[in-house]
Amino acid sequence: MKQDVRILLLGEPKVGKTSLIMSLVGEEFPEEVPPRAEEITIPADVTPEKVPTHIVDYSEKEQSDEVLRNEIIKANVVCVVYDVTNEDTIEKIKTKWIPLVNGQAEKGNKVPIILVGNKSDLRCGSSMETILPIMNQFSEIETCVECSAKNLKNISELFYYAQKAVLHPTAPLYDPEDKQLKPLCVRALSRIFYISDRDNDRILSDAELNCFQKSCFGNPLAPQALEDVKTVVWKNTSDGVQDNGLTLNGFLFLNTLFIQRGRHETTWTILRKFGYDDNLDLTDDYLYPELRVPVGCTTEFNHLGHQFLQRLFDKYDEDKDGALSPAELKNLFCVCPYMPWGAEVCMAVPTTDEGFISNQGFFCQWTLSAYLDIHRCLEHLGYLGYPILTEQASQTAAITVTQEKELDLEKRQSQRSVFLCKVIGPRGTGKSAFLQTFVGRNVPNKMNTSSAFSPYAINTVQVSKQEKYLILKEVDVEVEFLKASDANCDVACLMYDVSDPHSFDYCASIYKQHYMESTIPCVLVASKVDLPEVKQFHGMTPAEFCYKHQLPPPLPFSSTFLDSTSKNLYTRLAWTAAYPHLNGSSMSNTSFWLRVALGSAVVAVLGFAVIRAVGRLK
Repeated sequence: MKQDVRILLLGEPKVGKTSLIMSLVGEEFPEEVPPRAEEITIPADVTPEKVPTHIVDYSEKEQSDEVLRNEIIKANVVCVVYDVTNEDTIEKIKTKWIPLVNGQAEKGNKVPIILVGNKSDLRCGSSMETILPIMNQFSEIETCVECSAKNLKNISELFYYAQKAVLHPTAPLYDPEDKQLKPLCVRALSRIFYISDRDNDRILSDAELNCFQKSCFGNPLAPQALEDVKTVVWKNTSDGVQDNGLTLNGFLFLNTLFIQRGRHETTWTILRKFGYDDNLDLTDDYLYPELRVPVGCTTEFNHLGHQFLQRLFDKYDEDKDGALSPAELKNLFCVCPYMPWGAEVCMAVPTTDEGFISNQGFFCQWTLSAYLDIHRCLEHLGYLGYPILTEQASQTAAITVTQEKELDLEKRQSQRSVFLCKVIGPRGTGKSAFLQTFVGRNVPNKMNTSSAFSPYAINTVQVSKQEKYLILKEVDVEVEFLKASDANCDVACLMYDVSDPHSFDYCASIYKQHYMESTIPCVLVASKVDLPEVKQFHGMTPAEFCYKHQLPPPLPFSSTFLDSTSKNLYTRLAWTAAYPHLNGSSMSNTSFWLRVALGSAVVAVLGFAVIRAVGRLK
């Protein structure tokens, strides 16, 4: 909404432009009227809309055509004043003044005009019969007010309507020629309808209408008023009321009716409550509320955010199967101007056997979004109506900014719920399979056959009997060594292929370059342990390397033989990220990891031996 209003008064000489201004300011008819009134400013606290208002007079004798053109450009609204007793001044409205104001303007960009019939005290009857054809001819005319500067009749109303034409403009909402809402207005009101339809049955029930009414106007409707509204819609539309509730068409009709009856402010109040500006775009303040995230801190959903997301999931899970199909997901995001989630999302989170996003996968993707790009995440929450539905000031109420990582290291524990693990290794090591196994797509019939790819995988793990989110990011290695930004994370997973003699050398180089002097903990993973192990072309064996650098021994992994060791590997990564101070801090920790790894390795080796024996028998 505009911060101030500039009203310009135009019209033929002697119609009473200056008298109207002076009568408004002095609250009495002036005995002496100057040729032109100086520009006056009415303070916000004495105007109906609480907005400062500038009123500008025009005198054909005192001002040039160039000054007039500049004033028209600066004006938010023009009041064309005529004398109700003088037909010539009425004729000049359409032949001179409106063409002068909007003659060169394109449709939709015209300055709103208020027709002002002054000197009504000198005429018995109304001039409206003559004015109506002019109003029908020019769509930019908002209304016509008959008044009297001498009797102070309708003076304040005149300037109220002028203010209203600027603060609650018709042009963005309604096409008076076609007598229907404009497409942008339909789109905005449709989004508002879908957000307000809390049970997703495409009907606004009495309860939903009252929630909507209270959210926009502060109070619910009285039961009889609610029935009256539905009756008006039912009488004027064929499909506006269904199952005793308001359909989308009924909701649109109601707003059309408000505008046609001059109650634009009602529709504008609704639109602004849901974040729209005068151009029917969602404002930056609404979509991108300020959230300060200091260096070393991360962002994640808190309990308010989780509650909203669960309600959102339940609303759009129409078949109640605990998953969102592509159609249900499209329905959920119909209030967004674009589809926020692409096919790659199904590669990054847990899905059902059919490839639908499960409830757990839904939370995982939102968690990933909040962690990687909080501003985009807040934008999507804004589209979905988070502030309105939760009665919070902004989407930031759903987000927690964690404390700095250095403080976590000092306190030797972390309150974070989300950790990032970079999975680093040469190409062909099995990093993608490692990520896909994490989200449950190790079985061939659950592998995604589409061309979609995501470098991320996210799932939940248990750490000290608490649920944590672990994000795995596969680092795409184009050069021999990583960039520093690629190395930064909560825990590094250095992966090598036991069947490739050159594989471990890469991991050793990465560790020495990026992690040896770092506080970031590292875990080495020996992948493809179901294949014959070969000697690594490095100065020492992987076990010796880990012993030397006080790292846990390499942990075995195979995507084709998933035992408890392979599955627990992800928990160990999360545990290491949550307690980074234990990384190589003493030999007792190394001994602990060695006992765990050796025990797991024995199980794994026995398993592989059984598989090979069975294979030989076949």
